[in-house]
Amino acid sequence: MSKKLFLLLPLTVLMLSGCTLSFGTGSSTSSGNALDGGVFKSLNKGANWTQKALIQSVNAKKSFVGIDIISLGLDPSDNKAIYAGSFENGLFYSYDGAESWQVAAGLNKVSITNIAVDPADKCVIYATAGNKVFKSDDCSRAWTQVYFDNDLKAIVSAIVIDYASSNNIFIGTSNGDIIKSSDRGASWRALARLDSYVGKIVISPVSSKIMFAGTTAKGISRSTDGGDKWEKLADKLEAFDNSNRFRDLVIAQAEKATVFLATNYGLLKSVDDGNTWLKIELLTAEKDAKIYSIAVNPNDANEIYYTTDTTFYGSSDGGKNWTSKKLPTSRVGAKLLLDPKNPAIVYLAAKQVKK
Repeated sequence: MSKKLFLLLPLTVLMLSGCTLSFGTGSSTSSGNALDGGVFKSLNKGANWTQKALIQSVNAKKSFVGIDIISLGLDPSDNKAIYAGSFENGLFYSYDGAESWQVAAGLNKVSITNIAVDPADKCVIYATAGNKVFKSDDCSRAWTQVYFDNDLKAIVSAIVIDYASSNNIFIGTSNGDIIKSSDRGASWRALARLDSYVGKIVISPVSSKIMFAGTTAKGISRSTDGGDKWEKLADKLEAFDNSNRFRDLVIAQAEKATVFLATNYGLLKSVDDGNTWLKIELLTAEKDAKIYSIAVNPNDANEIYYTTDTTFYGSSDGGKNWTSKKLPTSRVGAKLLLDPKNPAIVYLAAKQVKK
């Protein structure tokens, strides 16, 4: 963050503090700056950041600078359409690249753990909250519940839409289930039991038949038939200690699909759909690098970013060299999102965690 921005931010916060939305606390601890939450945006690959939490309002300026953001989503057909899921304060959405936001009123004060936008219809949006999946068919104006888990303690912890056929929706749960709808959420069937919290499901940009699911305690699993059958890849990662402790997972297409996997071991990559893996050297020791989120330029697999609880790291040469910048917030960099049309634009979700 530039010196100029450091001078302006307190004034901006002062102006907005009386108009900050009266939501819940949005935080899991009282430490840190109460007004450095929400979403941050960088126009230059993380070198400088600006807090983006202004909410459109007719009568007064409002913001969500005090809210923890735990998920980010992007419309695949519109790089200006950004979605931010909060902790206990519902969903925010922007149609101008985070310059201004609106509140998805129909979702109320719930924790939005995931957002997915239909690649074939930008007004069809899915959001997960607790043991439920909600769907909007009218660009966030109204929402209906399309999935309810019988286990009231379960969390729908992952969601992804098949870009080859958006009828197909895949969700993962905290109980380790992979579940599919083939009719845009009208009905569902179980595909696999992975026996551990499913943190993320991703689909290869090269072939939608190839999918990966990361679990917090059992490592990652792979499907090569569109999700019908799954195999655990623990044996292919056994050379890397603690690689069964999943942190994040992304796939960049570039010249060929490259899978990037963050675990408690560190950062790994595979260029053969998970059959073999290579270690990416980090700037700090692996035991000190608790990675919260990773992002990779979809067109250049050498351009890698990740966040820890205090720091934003970037590499332009596949991890041979890294730059490091203090995060623009006292909170954790919970999620990263790159603009696919202009990867120099990076979005950062800030949330507090217990330390």
